[in-house]
Amino acid sequence: MRTKLSEFELGDMVLVYETDPHSSNVGLLMIPKHFRGFIAEQKNYRIDSLVQLKILGDNYPDGFSQGLTMRNSASTFGLKYEKQYCIDTEGQRTIVTVLRNNYGHQIEHHATWMPGDQAVLVQSKYVNSGLSSIFVEMLSSFSLGGITPFANDDAPDSLLVHQLRSKWSCEGRLQTSSIADLLLEPSWNRWGAYSYRFGQVGSMPVRGYFPFVAVEDMKHHVSWGVQLAHAASWQMEVYRRDDALCISGGLADREFGHWIKEIKAGEEFVTPPAIVSVCEGSIDQISQRLTAYHEKWLADKPEVENNLPVIFNEYCTSWGQPSSDSIKLACQKLKGTGIKYFVIDSGWYAEEGKPWYLSMGDWRVSPKLFPHGLEEAIEAIRECGMIPGIWFEIENCGSKSEAFSKTDLLLKRDGYPITAGSRRFWDFRNPEVIAYLSEKVIDFIKKYRFGYLKIDYNDTIGIGCDGAESLGEGLRQHILAVQDFIKRIQIEIPDLVIENCASGGHRLEPSMLAITSMSSFSDAHECIEIPIIAANLHRAILPQQSQIWAVLRKTDNAQRLYYSMINAFLGRMCLSGDIHDLNETQWKIVTEGIEFYEKISPVIKVGFSYRFGPTVQSYRSPTEWQVVFRVSADSSQALAVVHSFARNDQGQIRIPIPGNLSLKVETVYAEKESDPKIQSGEIVFPLDDDFEAMAVLFAVV
Repeated sequence: MRTKLSEFELGDMVLVYETDPHSSNVGLLMIPKHFRGFIAEQKNYRIDSLVQLKILGDNYPDGFSQGLTMRNSASTFGLKYEKQYCIDTEGQRTIVTVLRNNYGHQIEHHATWMPGDQAVLVQSKYVNSGLSSIFVEMLSSFSLGGITPFANDDAPDSLLVHQLRSKWSCEGRLQTSSIADLLLEPSWNRWGAYSYRFGQVGSMPVRGYFPFVAVEDMKHHVSWGVQLAHAASWQMEVYRRDDALCISGGLADREFGHWIKEIKAGEEFVTPPAIVSVCEGSIDQISQRLTAYHEKWLADKPEVENNLPVIFNEYCTSWGQPSSDSIKLACQKLKGTGIKYFVIDSGWYAEEGKPWYLSMGDWRVSPKLFPHGLEEAIEAIRECGMIPGIWFEIENCGSKSEAFSKTDLLLKRDGYPITAGSRRFWDFRNPEVIAYLSEKVIDFIKKYRFGYLKIDYNDTIGIGCDGAESLGEGLRQHILAVQDFIKRIQIEIPDLVIENCASGGHRLEPSMLAITSMSSFSDAHECIEIPIIAANLHRAILPQQSQIWAVLRKTDNAQRLYYSMINAFLGRMCLSGDIHDLNETQWKIVTEGIEFYEKISPVIKVGFSYRFGPTVQSYRSPTEWQVVFRVSADSSQALAVVHSFARNDQGQIRIPIPGNLSLKVETVYAEKESDPKIQSGEIVFPLDDDFEAMAVLFAVV
């Protein structure tokens, strides 16, 4: 039996809180506002608690679920509704639902929303009001039940689960599975419980999967979606025991992420936030509602970022051997092009006889590469009208550095320094580490007046570290301390533009995006699959924060140069490569591409993206074609970024015009002088070669 406890209308979403009068458990259902009248009142399901909890010593869940899930343990069933209230401050509304457990402790569920938001920020808080410690093995950030509320049965053949898969240089691949394929149909007597649990263990939160999940009701065209904001071990669960599907997630629990947390008497513990939304639509609609929430985090970023300026990063020019001479040469080539940032990447600290990729951590300027000091190169950058930037891998130290042997300052597991190949990791919980890095990083940036900082990160800590009640909790504390240090950099140098990079895209999650201006999209520096990955990321991060490489080679023909430049129109343009060796014809293609990027930057900055084309099976050997069509927020302009891959046999590419917009071609950037045609509600792009690209800016009339 279920009864409605309360209902809150938040923009075009409705939060429905349900309670079971017998157990006093409270569940949370989210629906689109105009679907209120379609709820199936006779649906057979049990209230699934809006907070999932497991306390050490309490009974584990039944239904053959140990090892699969810690959801719905005795700790969760012991949660009883106490009260609910709203906190309204400065246009922001927070709905607080207060529960009590068998220990007399208070558990709070917070759902926060502001007018204009397309999602709700959800967190859980555990308040130990008792006289002794308790140990928590699992505590969810969010939990939604009742999916789908628009079918009286278990909605067979109607529900899909969407995930974003990821590995190095292959980020954001969409994986869509049916409920049946995930073994999430209910059992014949609704006894056996099953959970499809997935996530990531370690300090690279976008490794294997993005911290994202979406469920789509195909029959009713409604989708639910969540992004978790956490840069350490995390998990998501899609759970089924009866006719309703449930999704939950948060910190990786004891089974999945080696996490146990002691909450002492009088202490509180708050989970990482989850961005949660529901809408009429499919994967593109729900995912971009979640990423739209990220826009509020950019309000306090440096003003220089407002127009999404172009970056030049010399990594694929020098490959870890930057020098005063090479930088001065590149600056003269880039002068007057409109490029704003010039980033000196890895290797500037290389010492004689030590490879640059093994000597991070000591951070001394190389006298061989910069015989007259770093000042000479920085002044050359400024004289050419650009802002100098510098690369650091602040969290790691390489095996050839002196720092590698400072084991008292490094993370350990089982008493041994955690060594991943040739890297070890500073322990950011140690004040000595913060003092050391404040001098080596913050004071260094201030001394040379850098305006741009690229923070890289090239291995993972793994299951966790010593120094807390569990390895997973040690990892959580350490990563929060790392983020505090990054925030400290920004506070001390407010105008500094900070780039988030972790072997390319291994940290593309909301909590890192929130504290940095932009992020490296991938390490696929000059691969043919760049546009595929860049398009994927429109579902995970804002294009204005997605820095995409366009690596230019002196051996590139015109078709390849256009392909590389147009890749970067899917986000923030970052140039690199053989720029000083390009001939006049090649350089003209590049400079015209920069001018085109400046015209389309308002569409990149705020808008909505549609992807068209067959599913790409092999990223390394892609076939057929892809179009990303992006409409500006004010619907005045639209951008089409078109790529053909191998075996594009059609001679042309056709897409329907989204929303039946009336379009007029404004500007085209392509090798061939042939505009697309608009006819019968379609756009026809004249691409007839393999690995050809075209970008078109339309006026919406």
